[in-house]
Amino acid sequence: MNSGRFLLWWDRVIAMTVKELKQLFRDPVLLAIIVYFFTADVYMAGNGIKLNLHSASVMVIDHDHSAASRELIYRFRPPYFDLKGEISGKKEAENLLNKGQILAVLDIPEHFQRDLLRGKQVAVQLQVDTSNTVLGTLATSYATEITAGFGQDLAMQQLGLNAGQMNSLPVIEDRHRVLYNPNQTDGWFMSISELLTVITILSMMLPAAAAVREKERGTIEQLAVSPLTPLQILLPKVIAMSLVILLGTAVCLFLIIIPVFHLPVKGSIGLFFAVTALYVFATSGIGLFIATVSRSLGQVSMLVILLLMPILLLSGAWTPPEAMPQGLRWAMAISPLYYFIEMGYDILLKGAGIAVLKDSLLGLTLLGLVFFSFGVWRFRRQFG
Repeated sequence: MNSGRFLLWWDRVIAMTVKELKQLFRDPVLLAIIVYFFTADVYMAGNGIKLNLHSASVMVIDHDHSAASRELIYRFRPPYFDLKGEISGKKEAENLLNKGQILAVLDIPEHFQRDLLRGKQVAVQLQVDTSNTVLGTLATSYATEITAGFGQDLAMQQLGLNAGQMNSLPVIEDRHRVLYNPNQTDGWFMSISELLTVITILSMMLPAAAAVREKERGTIEQLAVSPLTPLQILLPKVIAMSLVILLGTAVCLFLIIIPVFHLPVKGSIGLFFAVTALYVFATSGIGLFIATVSRSLGQVSMLVILLLMPILLLSGAWTPPEAMPQGLRWAMAISPLYYFIEMGYDILLKGAGIAVLKDSLLGLTLLGLVFFSFGVWRFRRQFG
């Protein structure tokens, strides 16, 4: 008798799951959105967003017009800087910076070469538009490195030293190794980050949309008075949408990220999909909660955006945890994306196994149980 009830319970779940999949595939707009997210959106993020300085526009005020000033100016060249030419004075520089037409202005003083040859310290001024803080900071750092290299080369030349003689002097040599992404390819990081964000959005949006669609069509009351339990009504929505998200993840990995960005997958693909399935289950509980307080798909979209922002900000995707205040670092424990990002990068780029991921797996599992149980409880309370 118990086995018969068990089989009947799962027969109903499977039938409802098939119903959800059929309803999804009859919605061309939603299907187009899913396809866009897992293909074009990830491609644009990986191919279009650069974390390094590239072709930063710079103009020069050269008061010296000497060989030394020309040598310094020449070093501000592609791919990092794009030299736009020379301007006459500071007023023109401020005007261009205020209009956002250039990023920086290099101001070389008079007697630049003469003072250098006399062994005097010479300061050059770099005015930088830091309305975009990240870009301005990068430009300042690169310019500092360029001017430091110019000064070192000039000092060696004045002392009559060549590279071979410098090697015989006592110096501190910086030898560093870049692990997991030796060429520091931005596409690897950005494409994976965007994929994990897309999974987060859809794992909240799709179950919520499936439940709210029942409200809009007036069928949710029929399901509530049917022999189905609240779990049998909600679990198929989660299972169906999880299958769609896993399929989209596979398409994104094998058609976009790996072949286009040449991502060398170090770990187990099967483990990554298992972690993704667990993550979709965890965040779908948030979607079910959204469905219980929403009456239309428009409200679902707004609530997803409202809850998505703190999840992203507390995940470490935009700001490293070490750069956050201590209170926010503690709050990161309630962001499921924090655990997913840790495990996603560890599996795909580092080849980590379960032994390394066990703490994150435990945290994500606990959050998933809490979120999903709360979503089912809200549904039972609303329609029970």
